[in-house]
Amino acid sequence: MGNSEEAAAATNVALKDTGAPTIFDKIVKKEIPCTSVYEDDKCLAFKDISPQAPVHIVLIPKERDGLTQLSKAEERHKDILGHLLYVAQLVAKQQGLDEGFRIVINDGAQGCQSVYHLHIHIIGGRMMKWPPG
Repeated sequence: MGNSEEAAAATNVALKDTGAPTIFDKIVKKEIPCTSVYEDDKCLAFKDISPQAPVHIVLIPKERDGLTQLSKAEERHKDILGHLLYVAQLVAKQQGLDEGFRIVINDGAQGCQSVYHLHIHIIGGRMMKWPPG
């Protein structure tokens, strides 16, 4: 993870619970363009603007509904969380990641979360390293 991503996470930590619209809310509303690869009534998947691998997709719920980060999930979020993981594997298959892929959910400042709207990174197309960070 680059220093710019860490700096963005540190800068955005103050925004996590404000409820202010995020860049992802603006993408869902089509106020900001994206390169969409999947969309249904509950979620949207699009190419990351700063890819960390040959395939790097961001998957978001269309409705934030208080789900700013995974550690804020409540029982009422179980359906959308399950749907997101199911869609993640559909998108991975669609992107040709038959040999494997990585799912990443950054949570909070120390998890390097830079946008406080829960999102899943689907990363693949190359051999992943361990440990990741």
